[in-house]
Formats: sequence, C-alpha cells, structure tokens
Amino acid sequence: MTDQVLYEKLSAFISENKRILFDTIATQRTRHVTAVLEDIYQSQNASAVLRTCDLLGVQDIHVIEQRNTYRVDDQVALGSSKWIDIHKHRGHEDNTQACIKALRSKGYRIVATSPRGDASTPGNIDLEKPLAICFGTELTGLSDGLLDAADEHLRIPMYGFTESYNISVSAGITLFTIMERLRASNIDRYLDEEASLALRLQWTRNALQSSAAIEKRLREDAQREDESMT
Repeated sequence: MTDQVLYEKLSAFISENKRILFDTIATQRTRHVTAVLEDIYQSQNASAVLRTCDLLGVQDIHVIEQRNTYRVDDQVALGSSKWIDIHKHRGHEDNTQACIKALRSKGYRIVATSPRGDASTPGNIDLEKPLAICFGTELTGLSDGLLDAADEHLRIPMYGFTESYNISVSAGITLFTIMERLRASNIDRYLDEEASLALRLQWTRNALQSSAAIEKRLREDAQREDESMT
C-alpha cells in the first residue's frame, strides 16, 4: 500500500474539515527555516517557541540538551507539539556541536542570535540558503561554542536600556520577520509533494487515538485483497 492510498484510507477516520485543514496547512509548511533552542530551562518560554513555529509554518525545531532537559508546557504550547517535529540532541559529549554537524549536513547555515556586534538583523539577513536560527538561555544566551561555530550572527535592534529580549519574544520577532520576508520572496521554500504527503499522514496518525491499530487493519485488509486477486 502506497502512502497516498494509506492517507486516503486513514483520513476517512477524521472529519472532512480536519482533512481540509491538514491539506491546506501542509502547503504552507517549510523546512527552509528551522529554530534551534540551546539548553533552555524555562519550559514556558520554550513551549511558547513551539507555538510560534507552528503558527508561522516552521515545521522543525531542534533542541539541544546539554545540562537542561527540554519539557513542553501543554498549557502554553496548546497542542502545537503534535503538529511540528521536535528533534532532540542529547547523549553526545558535546550536544551543541552534534546538532550543528547534523544541521550542516542538511545544508543549513548556522545563525546565532546575539545582541553584540555588527550582526545581521531579521530584516536584512540573506534568505537564499536554509537558515538554522539559534536561541540561547534567558540569562546567558548562547554558549561560546555555538557563537564561535556559527556561520553568521543575528541581532534584533533594540532602543531601550535592557540588554536583551525574552527568548520567546526574541524568537517571535525573528521568525515572524524572516517568514514574512520569505513568503514575499521567490525562494523555493515549501515542502515537495512527497514530504507534504508524509506530513499529512503523520498529522492524521496524531489526530487518531488508535491510529496504529487502524493502520494495521487497513494494511491487513489490503494484503488480503491483493492475495485474493492473485
């Protein structure tokens, strides 16, 4: 059974409105931009970034767990973790460098957010190459290792006395500005048909309480049908 046939059969178990929603939103998803959270310890702020990524169409978020374990606050995330892909980097001697290596292997440019220096801003950073935008802890920001390894630094213009934005605000401003610019550009940023179908199938599974059992039955029925025709 192909994924397309499976999706057609499995999506019959969800409402027509939800299927239309999945089909529509999948066309707006991108992996051209991804967010990276390094060692975030406040679950509320980290979960707010999940929600922001979902609403802006950013499908992937990478989480580096060096000292702190990433936890989702459902009251803040409002179920957004069901609709985006969270990639956790842990278990390595240096999880930050492991994350950077994995992202570079996929063609991402590593962009470190920092209030210091003459860095690019969300309004002028080059969007042609895929971006992995990295956000650090609320108190100390990104680690020296990530700042040194980054291909580029990015700052959000500030006009007040305090040194930095809250991380969820920083991610919101940065990702909103970049995604608005991306949508107004001619850059090929959306998922191809194969990736879009895989995403819709994943969402359908997430929306069903017994998706594994239903899928198993559908595959068994399809196999019996194939055997009866041979």
